Amino acid sequence: MNTGIGRRIAYWRERRGFTQPDFGQLMGQSKRWVQDIEGGKRQQDPRLSVLMRAADVLRVPLEQLLSDSPPTPPVGSGPPTEAIGVIDALYAAGPDTDPPAPDILRRRLTYCCEAFQACHYTTLARELPALIIGATHAAHAAPVGSQSNAQATLSRVYQLVTSYLHKYGEPTAIQAALAADRALVAAERSGDPVQIGAAARRVAKSLTYQQRPAAAVEFATAAARRLSDSLAERGALGLSTLGMLYLSAAHAASAEERTTARVRAATDYLDEAGDVAARQGADLDEDWTQFGPTNVRLHRVDMLIRFEDGWSALEAADDLDPAALAGMSRERQAGHHVAMARASLLTRHKDAAAAELIKADRLAPEEVRGRPDMVNLVKDVVGATVNPEAGLRALAERCGLRA
Repeated sequence: MNTGIGRRIAYWRERRGFTQPDFGQLMGQSKRWVQDIEGGKRQQDPRLSVLMRAADVLRVPLEQLLSDSPPTPPVGSGPPTEAIGVIDALYAAGPDTDPPAPDILRRRLTYCCEAFQACHYTTLARELPALIIGATHAAHAAPVGSQSNAQATLSRVYQLVTSYLHKYGEPTAIQAALAADRALVAAERSGDPVQIGAAARRVAKSLTYQQRPAAAVEFATAAARRLSDSLAERGALGLSTLGMLYLSAAHAASAEERTTARVRAATDYLDEAGDVAARQGADLDEDWTQFGPTNVRLHRVDMLIRFEDGWSALEAADDLDPAALAGMSRERQAGHHVAMARASLLTRHKDAAAAELIKADRLAPEEVRGRPDMVNLVKDVVGATVNPEAGLRALAERCGLRA
C-alpha cells in the first residue's frame, strides 16, 4: 500500500481530533483497520470509494489524501472558535477527583437546557465542557444500582451537545454525529425509552446533516415504531418524545429535492405527529421538546420552505395562534421569524424578509449572528435588496457583512 496515503489520513484524523476508534466508527470499520491503513500494512491501496468516504469524514478535499505535497487545511473548514472547547471536551480524559453528585449534574444540565432555549450559546460554550466531563466521569464511576440514571443523564448531556453543535451547521456536523452516537449508546445502556427516543432523533438529524436524509427517515420511523407502546405508557413525556420522532422524520423527508412522493411522505409524518399532539392535548415542554399542536404547525411551515414553496408556507403560517407562538421558547420563536424571512425571500417580499430577520435578531441575537446559515441568509436578503434600509444594513454589519 502507498504509505503516503496512510500518513495523510493519520495527519488529518489527528487534526480533526478523532481517535482511531472514532474514525473507524465513522468509516464503518474497526480500530485495527484504521491502524493498518495508517501504517501502510494493507496489501493494496484503498479503493477510491473508501478514500472519498475518508475525505468526507475528515472534511478535506480528496486531493489532500492523494497528493504528496504538504497538506494545508481548507479555508473555513474547521469548527468555529467558540465551539472548540465543547469539541475538545468530547475527547478529554476523566479527572482524578470524585465525580459530581447526581443532583449537581442535573441542576447544571437544567441550566444549560434553559440557556439553549434562550439562545444563549455563549453560555453553553462556557458551561458544556465541564458538564460533558462531569457526566462522563459520573457514568463511569456510578455503582451498579445507579448506572441507569447516570447513563440517562449522560445521554441527555450528549443530546444537548448534539443540538448545540448542529447550530453551526456543516463545520461541526461530524462532531455532532459523534455526540449523537454517544447519546444513543448511553440511552440504550440506561434502558429508558424516553432517552432512547430522544437520542434517536438526534441521530436522525445528524444523518440529515451528513446528506443522508433517506437513512434519517428510516432511523426515526424505525425508532418510533419500536418505542411507540413503551412511550405511550409514559404519558405526556413519552408522547412528546414520540411526536418529535415523527417531526424528525418529516424534517429529513423534506431535505431532498421536491417531488410529489416526498411531499406526501413528509406530510404523512407531520400528520402522525399531529395525531400524537392531539393525544397529548396541549403545547408542553416535556424534556425540553416544546412539543404540541403549535410545534407541529411550525414544522409544517418549515417543511414547505424546505421544499421551496414559499407561498404555501406563508399560508400555513396564518394558521398559527399568535398567543400560542408567544408561549414557545425564544429559540423556537426566533426560528419562526427566520423561517418567515426565508418564505418572504422565496416569494420576493424582500422588505418583509428583512423585517423578519430584524425581529429574530432583536429576540435572540446569538441565533442570527453566530450561525453560518443565518449569516448567509442575511447576506442573501441584502443581496436581493437594491437599497437596504438602515435596520438591515446595521444587522448585516453586526453579522460581519458589508451592506
